[in-house]
Amino acid sequence: MATLTKNSKKKTTPTIVTVGANEIGKLPPQALDFEESVLGALMIEKEAYGIVADLLRPESFYAAKHRYIYEAIRTLSNNDNPIDVLSVAQQLKTMGLLEEAGGVVFLSELTRRVASAAHLRYHAQIVAQKATARDLITVACQIEEKGYDETQDVDELIQEAEGRIFEISQRSQKREVTSIDPVITEAFARMRAASQNDGNISGIPSGFTELDKITSGWQKSDLVIIAARPAMGKTAFVLSMAKNIAVDFQIPVAIFSLEMSNVQLVNRLIMNVCEIEGNKIRNGRLSPSEWAKLESRIKLLHNTPIYVDDTPGLSITELRSKARKLVREKKIELIIIDYLQLMNANGFNFGSREQEVSIISRNLKGLAKELDIPIIALSQLSRAVEKRDSSNNTVDGKKPLLSDLRESGAIEQDADMVCFIHRPEYYKLYDDGNGKDLRGLGQIIVAKHRNGATDEIWLRFIGKYTRFQNENDAYEQDEDLYANISYNTHQSRMNIQPAEADGASLDNDRFDDFDPNPLG
Repeated sequence: MATLTKNSKKKTTPTIVTVGANEIGKLPPQALDFEESVLGALMIEKEAYGIVADLLRPESFYAAKHRYIYEAIRTLSNNDNPIDVLSVAQQLKTMGLLEEAGGVVFLSELTRRVASAAHLRYHAQIVAQKATARDLITVACQIEEKGYDETQDVDELIQEAEGRIFEISQRSQKREVTSIDPVITEAFARMRAASQNDGNISGIPSGFTELDKITSGWQKSDLVIIAARPAMGKTAFVLSMAKNIAVDFQIPVAIFSLEMSNVQLVNRLIMNVCEIEGNKIRNGRLSPSEWAKLESRIKLLHNTPIYVDDTPGLSITELRSKARKLVREKKIELIIIDYLQLMNANGFNFGSREQEVSIISRNLKGLAKELDIPIIALSQLSRAVEKRDSSNNTVDGKKPLLSDLRESGAIEQDADMVCFIHRPEYYKLYDDGNGKDLRGLGQIIVAKHRNGATDEIWLRFIGKYTRFQNENDAYEQDEDLYANISYNTHQSRMNIQPAEADGASLDNDRFDDFDPNPLG
C-alpha cells in the first residue's frame, strides 16, 4: 500500500497491492447482532439452552466476550443450575472472566435487547453457519500455506484437506428430530417387501442359506465386521459371497482390496467359479476338459456388477469419495473392505494406532448410514486366539471372542454385526464331540447382532478353490460332463520357452502375483 505523509503537497497515485482473504482488510464471517440476541435469549428463557445446545459451541461465537458468556451458560446448564444474569455473572467471576466478558452491565444490556426466545433457533443457526464459514477459511488458508511448501507431499496434503473439511461438514450436519409416523410407514413398507421375498430376506442375500436366516440378509446402513486369524479364509469368504450376490442376484458390489492386486482378486474369482486349482491357473497347464470348463464358466463373470479398487494404504477420506461416486454412478448396494487394519486415517488427528482404528471404524459406520448401504469390513484378530488353551481338544477350544478384535474395542462398539470365521481343522480338531466330521468345514459365528439373535452355522470350505459354500451344496463336477463338449485346444504362452516365442518375453503379468493356496 502507498504511504501518505502528513505534509505531502504532491498528489500521488496509491500503489495497488493484491491481498489474500486472510489479510487485514477483510473481516471473517460474523453475525454479532445475532450472537448478542442468542445470549440474551438464553438468559431470559429457562429452557432456552436446550434449543441451541446441539448447534452451538463456545467457538461458534466470533467475539471473545461472547464465547466466555456462552461457556459460562453451558457450564451452568451442565450442572443443572439456573441461567440468568446474576448466575451467569457469578459463573464468569468464578472462571475469572467477568471483566473480559463485559461485566454485569453488558450482561444486563444483552437481556434488554431481546423480548423473548421466539426466534432463538433461527438466530443460532445463523451464528453456527458463520462459524462454519470461518472454520473453512481457516482450513483453506492453512492448506494454501502448506501447498507452497515444496517439502510437503501432495497426496498427503489432499488427504489432510479432505479429512479436515469432512470433520467440519460432520459438525455442521444436524438432523432434526422427526415424528414417529413417517418412520412407521417406512418400517412397514420394508416389512411388506421382505414378506414378498423368498425366505423373508429383507436385506441383501449372502447366498449362504443358513446365514441369511440369521441376518435376514445384509441390512442397509449396517457396518458388518468379519474377523478371523490369518489363514482362516476371510478373503475367500467375502469373495464367495460377492460372487453369489453379483452373479446369482445381479446386485452391484464394490470391493476395496488393500492387500491383493486386482489381478490376484480376479484369479481368486476364476478359481471360485470355474473350480480349477490355483496352481493350474498359474502355469496354464489345463487339461482339455478343464479348458472346456474354463471357457464355459468364465462367461458367468463377464458383465458381472463387481467393481474392484486395489489402492494400497487407502485412507478413510479416499474411500468416502470413491464410495459416493460408485453409489451415484454404478448404483452400488454393498461395499466390502479387505481389510480394515490396512486403512489409515490421514487427515484426522489421532495419538495412537488404537485411536486411528477407532476413527476408521467410526467413519465406516457413518459412511454406511450416509450411503444407506451395508459395509462389510474384514478385520484381523489378536494372537490371543492362538494362546487359548485347547487341551480339552474340543471345537470350542480355539473359538474367537469379541475381546480378540485387534487394536481397538471401538470396532466392536461401532459394528452392527460381528462375525467370526473359525476352521477347527486348522488346529487339528476334526470332530465336534458329537460325531460330526469337521474336515473341510468352516464355522461362521455371529457373535454380535444389534438387531437380531446370535448363532453359529457351518459352511463347506473348499481349499483348492478358496471357496465357501452351503454345507450341503455339491461342488465336485463330473469330468465326463465336459467330455462331449466341442472345444479348441489352447497352448498357453507361459508353456512356451522364450526362444519358441520369437524372442518375446513370457506373458506372465496376469499371474505373477497369484498365490496357489492363498487363504485370506
